Amino acid sequence: MVLLGTVTLCCTIVAGTLALLEPVVGPPPERQVADRGSIETTALEPVRVIGAPFVPNVNPRQR
Repeated sequence: MVLLGTVTLCCTIVAGTLALLEPVVGPPPERQVADRGSIETTALEPVRVIGAPFVPNVNPRQR
């Protein structure tokens, strides 16, 4: 456990240092905004099912 904690701490320190010292090159990225348009549920295409439909086995003695 001590070895695992030591390795975790060292990796965290290295990753944190690299994140703080990472150079920023170029313009800042644009703000991403989700599309707020509505979804038409009538326009969805039906899904094709391949194979037999699933039927749960409610009687374990019967196969």
